[in-house]
Amino acid sequence: MSRCIVVLGASSMICRQATLEMVRPGDRVCLAARNASELSRIASDLQIRRKPELVITRLFDTNDFGDHQRFIEEIHQTLGALDIILVGTGVLGDQIAARSSIPAIREILNSNFVGIATLLSSVANIMESQRSGIIAVLSSVAGDRGRQSNYIYGSAKSGMTAYLSGLRNRLSDSGVRVLTIKLGFVDTRMIAGMGGAFLRASPYYIGRRIVAKLDGESGNVYLPWFWRYIMLVIVHIPEGIFRRLKL
Repeated sequence: MSRCIVVLGASSMICRQATLEMVRPGDRVCLAARNASELSRIASDLQIRRKPELVITRLFDTNDFGDHQRFIEEIHQTLGALDIILVGTGVLGDQIAARSSIPAIREILNSNFVGIATLLSSVANIMESQRSGIIAVLSSVAGDRGRQSNYIYGSAKSGMTAYLSGLRNRLSDSGVRVLTIKLGFVDTRMIAGMGGAFLRASPYYIGRRIVAKLDGESGNVYLPWFWRYIMLVIVHIPEGIFRRLKL
């Protein structure tokens, strides 16, 4: 059976791999991101390698809140349904700059939480009315506990995780599954130059695991799997000790 699939942030390494793993011959696909030329290359490669019935590309900016409902409604009409949406948009941002820059704070919060939440409100309404669908969003282990090194980014991801939890609860009786994918370090441009190389996973591995989790999963998934236990320890460090740690 063919499916109607939307990938937001389709130009990221993780979403590119997930799309290649996910799309089957006959599917109808929308790839959305901010780089038109890159989207065109990805769409051509997907068409050759996976033989979908239709591939369309759309420019998308999470910060353009006023366009989100129109954007989703137009894609829904073009594809004919919304069966799967994978959201991989977001920016790490500059934590140091954000301490003293309101625009920098807004960019981090809007790109990682507010813009995604506003868009998913329209997606959820459509999927709820059709009584089916999968919403999968890339969040982060950074949202499990605020740390001085990235607390603004982490707070946005924490908000995203809480939003998805509530959405999952709302849609639980409608046949719509909501998957929160909490990523640890993945070897992409976003974390180039950062430490923790020994904990980094390949975007190709992560893309494959995301698609594997789409079949039957609903709830929180940690990728790679061991981050569940790393964050379990971090979350349970007493506050008095945690304040003295340089995390």
